[in-house]
Formats: sequence, structure tokens, C-alpha cells
Amino acid sequence: MAITKDMLIGEIIKERSDAPEILMGFGMGCIGCPSSQMETLEQAAMVHGLPLEDLLEALNK
Repeated sequence: MAITKDMLIGEIIKERSDAPEILMGFGMGCIGCPSSQMETLEQAAMVHGLPLEDLLEALNK
């Protein structure tokens, strides 16, 4: 299953066991907080000022 920008962070973490490590590597350190479970990848990237396309590429390798 491909990771998309519209997926919730919580869904991504369930789908890929290495997702927390990848996201934290980009500087998204609060992936365990309750609100992150309800954010899409696109929203989280915007809030943290991260490059969405780079995140998607890393999560879909």
C-alpha cells in the first residue's frame, strides 16, 4: 500500500513499522502526541515546515 499525503499519521505508523524512525529523521519529533494521530501527512509537513515530497519518497521506499 502506497503512503499518500492524505493519510493520517496514525495510519502511516500502523502501515509501516519504520515510519516513526523516518518521520523523526525529518524532525517530526512529536509523532506520539495524540493530535498527530489525527493529522494527515500533508498537515504535519506543513506545520513542521517539512518537504512533503521528500517525506512521501522516504515513506514509500
